[in-house]
Amino acid sequence: MFAKGQTVIQLMEQLAPKHLAVPDDRIGLQLGSLQKEITHVLVALDVTDEVVDEAIRIGANLIIAHHAIIFRPVKSLSTDTPMGKLYEKLIKHDIAVYISHTNLDVAEGGMNDWMAEALGIESKESLEDVHTDHLYKLVVFVPRTHHEQVLQAILEAGAGSIGQYNKCSFNTEGTGTFVPGEGTQPFIGTQGQMERVEEIRIETIVPQSLRSKVVQAMLKAHPYEEVAYDLYAMDLKGRTLGLGRLGPLREPKTLGELVEVVKTQFNVPHVRVVGDLNKQIKKAAVLGGSGSRYALTARFKGADVIVTGDIDYHTAHDALMAGMCIIDPGHNSEKIMKPKTADWLRSRLEEKRYDTQVTASEVNTEVFQFI
Repeated sequence: MFAKGQTVIQLMEQLAPKHLAVPDDRIGLQLGSLQKEITHVLVALDVTDEVVDEAIRIGANLIIAHHAIIFRPVKSLSTDTPMGKLYEKLIKHDIAVYISHTNLDVAEGGMNDWMAEALGIESKESLEDVHTDHLYKLVVFVPRTHHEQVLQAILEAGAGSIGQYNKCSFNTEGTGTFVPGEGTQPFIGTQGQMERVEEIRIETIVPQSLRSKVVQAMLKAHPYEEVAYDLYAMDLKGRTLGLGRLGPLREPKTLGELVEVVKTQFNVPHVRVVGDLNKQIKKAAVLGGSGSRYALTARFKGADVIVTGDIDYHTAHDALMAGMCIIDPGHNSEKIMKPKTADWLRSRLEEKRYDTQVTASEVNTEVFQFI
C-alpha cells in the first residue's frame, strides 16, 4: 500500500514542523498536488532540470527539496523561459514539489544538528533563537480504575518534560461529584442522581507543539463521556530552537585539522579559510547555508571558528580583525540533508508498512566549478 501525499508530508513535518520556519520563508507545497498516492519520493537539495530528469527516471512523483523553486512571486508562467520549462516538465509528469527549508534548519535533529554532529560539536546551543515552545499545565480528573491507563497515554504522547527530566507528573486523590443529565450514557452513575467517585487529579506539563496530540491521547484513553480537564498557559519557557549550532568540539583541533574534517564530512573538494591554520579550535559554530551575518555573533558567544557558506569579503575582514576563524565550504555543503532526510522519512514509512520508496538524489547541484 502506498502512502497518500498528505500522509508523507505529515510524517515529514514531524521532523521539520512548518511553524519552525522563519517569517516569509517559502516552504510547503510549491507545485502539484498531494491528493494522490505517492509511489516514490526523491529528496533533493535543489530542484534543477537534472533533478527533475532523475525523478522521472526513477518514477518519483514527489520531490522534497531544501531550496525553493518559487522564491519570488510569479507574475507570469511562460513555458519559453528556463523556469517555465521546468514547471511544465514537473506538471506534465505529475511530480509535486514540497519545500522544507529553515524549518529543517531549526528543527531538533535536523540540518544544523546533522552538520554539528558531523564536525564533532557537543552540547549544542543555537546561534540565534527562532522559536520557543510555550508551556501549558494540563489537569485532568480520572477514576481510580483508569488512572494508570490515562496517565501513560498522556506521557507517551509527549507530556511531562521538564528540562532533562521526562514523564513528570503529580497525582492527588480526591472525590469527584456529578449528576448525569438526560440523554447521557454515563460510564459511572445513573441519570438524575448525584454520583460520588474516587478520582485522581493528574497534573503535568504540555508544550504547545504537542498540545493537540496529548489532549487527543487523553480523551481516547479516558473512560468518561465528558472529560473534566483544564489547560493553563504558563509563564515558564519551554524548549527554544534556533538557527545554527554552537558548542565545544569533542576533540580540540587546529584550524587546519578542522578544515580536513569539513572537507571529508561535507564531501567538498575545497574550502575558503580565514585565520591561522595552526590556531587551536576548542569551540566551534556551524550554520547551513549563508552565514555571513552570524560570524561575529558566533565570536561573541565564544566560538573560535564558524563553519558556514557564502562569506563575503568584508565579513571575512571583520572576522579576521576580531580574531575569529571562518571555514566556508560553500552553500552546497547542505547536501548532507539528502541522505539524512531520506533515511529518516524511509524509516517512518516502513514503520507504518507503506510501500512508498524514498531516494536521496544523486545529482550534484553545485553551481560553482573549482579549477
